[in-house]
Amino acid sequence: MSARASTAVPLRVLLLVGSIRAGRFGHVPAAWAAERARERNDIALDVADLADIRLPVVLPGDDEHAPVANEVAMLGKRIQAADAVVIVTPVYNRGYPASLKNAIDWFHDEWAATPVGFVSYGGMSGGIEAVEQLRGVFAELRTMTIRNVLSFANFWERFDNGGQPVNADSARAAATAFFDQLLWWARALRSARWEAA
Repeated sequence: MSARASTAVPLRVLLLVGSIRAGRFGHVPAAWAAERARERNDIALDVADLADIRLPVVLPGDDEHAPVANEVAMLGKRIQAADAVVIVTPVYNRGYPASLKNAIDWFHDEWAATPVGFVSYGGMSGGIEAVEQLRGVFAELRTMTIRNVLSFANFWERFDNGGQPVNADSARAAATAFFDQLLWWARALRSARWEAA
């Protein structure tokens, strides 16, 4: 899969930071991934940090509608507008954060036919357990999760004090392949998204 960065119309990519935990590390890999995305002329990036979005934790019943004039509605519009979504997640107890599940579950049709990629971080596994659980969740929402993952094992050793990976060249190459794959799927599914909604 090759990116056609010089000729492609920029695609809208939403980067969603999933952890709201005090002292979280998520903003570091999120900022790095956002940097890589902004270097490309085929991506128009939108960053949504759940720590800055106050979503209710009680979802409406089946016969009720989601709130229309609050942050739920605003996040829903951002998801709907995105051609692709990147989820930044840690692994908590072999799973992903409750804040992320809450944000996902507020929406349904907004996710349909959207390619989703993951930036994960954790201990020895690099957060892959969280990613594998999320793949099942997103399959139910009719998304396409891409194969490539930007995963940071033992994350406290993987970034320097400036927020850059210590193995900068290989990390940058991995990010290029990741975004190439994400955009390939975004272009492939772009028309299908409107039919699925």
